[in-house]
Amino acid sequence: MSKSSLDKPTRHAADHSRQLDTQPRHVQEDQASNKSILQALTSAALVLPGLLAAQAHAADASSGSVNFQYSRYQESKRDLYSVRSDLKPIMVDTLHGSGTFFLTDRMKLSFGYTQDTWSGATPLSSVPFASTAGNSAFTRVLPTGEVVSGASPLATGTVTLDRNLNPLRFDTAGKQLVDPRTVLVLSSASPETRSQGDFRLGYEWDEATLNLGGGLSVENDYESAYGNANGRFDFNQKQTSLKWGAGYTSSRTSAILDHDTLGYVTTLAYADQIKSRDSLRILQGDRRDWTSSLGLTQILSKNTLVDFNLGYTHSRGFMENPYKAVTVIFVDPQTVSPDPGDSIRGNLRAVLEQRPDVRNQLAIGGKLVQYINPLDAALHVAYKFSLDDWGVNSSTFESDWVQPLGNGWTITPRIRYYSQSSADFYHPYIVSDQAFTRIVVDEQGEPQVVTYDPKKLPKHITSDHRLAGYGALSGGVAVNKKLTSGIALEAGFEYYTRASALKLGGSGNSGFADFDYYVANAALRIDMDTINFSQRNSQPRSSKHQHHDHLDHGGGHHIPAGVMFGHMLDKPGDVMVGYRFMYSWQAGDMLHGARKASDIDIVNLACGDSQLCKFSPADMTMRMHMLDIMYAPTRWLNLMLMPQFMDMEMNLRELEGRPPPVPGDHEHKGVPHSTGGVGDTILMSLIKLIDLPGQRLHMGLGFSAPTGETDLKLRRMAKNEGGLFHFDMQLGSGTWDFLPNLTYAGTTHRWHWGAQLYGTKRMESKNESGYRLGDIFQASTWGGIHLTDWLSASVRGVYTHRGKIHGDFNTYNARVGPMDFPVNQGGQYWDIGFGLSAAVPTGKFAGNHFAFEWLQPIRDDVNGFQLERKGALSATWHYSF
Repeated sequence: MSKSSLDKPTRHAADHSRQLDTQPRHVQEDQASNKSILQALTSAALVLPGLLAAQAHAADASSGSVNFQYSRYQESKRDLYSVRSDLKPIMVDTLHGSGTFFLTDRMKLSFGYTQDTWSGATPLSSVPFASTAGNSAFTRVLPTGEVVSGASPLATGTVTLDRNLNPLRFDTAGKQLVDPRTVLVLSSASPETRSQGDFRLGYEWDEATLNLGGGLSVENDYESAYGNANGRFDFNQKQTSLKWGAGYTSSRTSAILDHDTLGYVTTLAYADQIKSRDSLRILQGDRRDWTSSLGLTQILSKNTLVDFNLGYTHSRGFMENPYKAVTVIFVDPQTVSPDPGDSIRGNLRAVLEQRPDVRNQLAIGGKLVQYINPLDAALHVAYKFSLDDWGVNSSTFESDWVQPLGNGWTITPRIRYYSQSSADFYHPYIVSDQAFTRIVVDEQGEPQVVTYDPKKLPKHITSDHRLAGYGALSGGVAVNKKLTSGIALEAGFEYYTRASALKLGGSGNSGFADFDYYVANAALRIDMDTINFSQRNSQPRSSKHQHHDHLDHGGGHHIPAGVMFGHMLDKPGDVMVGYRFMYSWQAGDMLHGARKASDIDIVNLACGDSQLCKFSPADMTMRMHMLDIMYAPTRWLNLMLMPQFMDMEMNLRELEGRPPPVPGDHEHKGVPHSTGGVGDTILMSLIKLIDLPGQRLHMGLGFSAPTGETDLKLRRMAKNEGGLFHFDMQLGSGTWDFLPNLTYAGTTHRWHWGAQLYGTKRMESKNESGYRLGDIFQASTWGGIHLTDWLSASVRGVYTHRGKIHGDFNTYNARVGPMDFPVNQGGQYWDIGFGLSAAVPTGKFAGNHFAFEWLQPIRDDVNGFQLERKGALSATWHYSF
């Protein structure tokens, strides 16, 4: 699998809703007489789309909090005129979690984790529509007889030009006409994932704050590490604040050049930066970014606040997008007719874009927040202007109206307009007065092929439409609901139109790249200090006593982390919010039943009677993030909602004794396969059957809704590769599933124990991809000891039976290895788990519960041929109130 031209900034567009400004904390600390009005001013920032998750990193976070956010960025299809393309446009799923905890009254620790999974088609370059490339780039017939469009990008061909270098085409009568239209050449990729983690440590004085932070962002072809510092000084009785910030980022690009493009995209300008590895060509480059900012916030009156910001960024190093190309029309002067009435024939080729190695950017912005007393609302109006030495000048206008509706509801409509000029070196395509190749006779009289001279091309050039002149207009709305004291839920939606004609001062120069897109998100915020304050007022018992009640009543909070649905809430009206992370790792030997399988056996037996296997998995990892939301309407019934977000990665190895590769075919070796996104969603009810001192038995009856995709596809890159991903790389079952379970837990003094029976029954005969996963039965039992009044350890034994897959793919799949065949799925598995559980009884973190468990495989007896399991980690956090 090779990487396509998916855009780094496009991925971060999905994070746009988390990058809005927030007001400084001191605004909420004004005199009591102005507090309610000023709070209305500042709270306006808290209900904009995505801001709930951002608060964990904002300087104005006033209490410990935990936040979760999911967002989706989705582009529309591009206008390709009469050229047909069935490629799906870019889609980005983003999961963001963050937390802020005050270590002391003045010191706080913030941390966050972001995971993006993106896929789809994006422009590689642009060509004249009148060219042969512009009219026939996308249709392809597979050996299976299936006709696909956009399977392989194409930016080579010919074009006819007039003497003014305008593209010409023939009309139906055979007459040549000028056709100025430009069309995009699209490239697609299989899904890929980016992970980012960051932290910040802050300290507050009476009239100042200081924050130090850093983080790391990792994906297959790009890594960046960054550090930053920022702070604030308060003056004028905290009516005036001076803000400052500085940051540094170091990043490295290691892009696997697309084998599809290597035949027609020239890379001469980067010859020194391209390395070879396992038959792959990797373009490497380093980049450094230095940022600084100054800001001033001023409270003008009890109803009005203004905020001004100045930012500067200096970037140096590899600025190019390694997946973007520029179309060059090579015109050989020796072939141009001396007759001024004759047309000119040009050959189209693509070269990798070249940007300057230095960029300096300056941004100036201001915001007005006005509280409207009669309507109990707040108006936000903001403007930002930026410019750089690439010639890109931009203006951004934003306005938000924050309107409380009562009963905890707030609605925020929003409008935004953006316009930019094009970079000095932007061109949809260029014409070069030279031949791409020419045959010349050397001194010995031998013919030699001479390639074009890169020095005759512009030093800097790009056709990336993000550096073109255009405008974008968007409108959206966010709805915020305060569920209870300390709990808020938010949903937002914003729709954007990107059009060349929307540029300020006239039409831009990239109308062929006009498209629409939207960003939708949902967020949950838990303010634990507010919850604890409410509980202290309503329940005089100390949190320590509450903690011991839980310990002595069934051991619910010492269930091993790998056991799902293991404990219940005790009181009507109780709520629990939690996060569950699960990681599994497979590597090592391929197994046939319970024995190690040789490569030759895999080649001959694992892919059926009609073909031989080429590859087998070398390793596979899976990461799953689950949000647990539980509510107790009665003392005997709990209701639970569990959305899931997951990603998988698999590396393949070439089998010894495999059939030889077909000349000209690309094979997916050395490149990881990745998928990710929203998984299936669990809806569960837990029913208490026995509730005695130290003993508890409850039953779970629930369903898994098929919200995870089961039709994810590898990018088609060779005539016999591509199609649907392997079974284990899909995001869900694709069927409605019944999830019965029965859990017993007990405790006495220092000991606790329990057992669980758990099952999954598929309720449909097949999913949309033509198959049904096997049913699952699992039995586990555990025992543990309380090491202290807040920490316990456990040991668990687990037996799992997983059935075979029924049916098969109903859409093309490459069938390159055992992972593509239903018979190589399911089996019997035995594991032993080692766990730790911690429940914080008192202090600032009272009520937080953490658990960890490592599950170590001790025996596998698999169906067919499967990769050996190495282990699994489960980590959970939950907070009950």
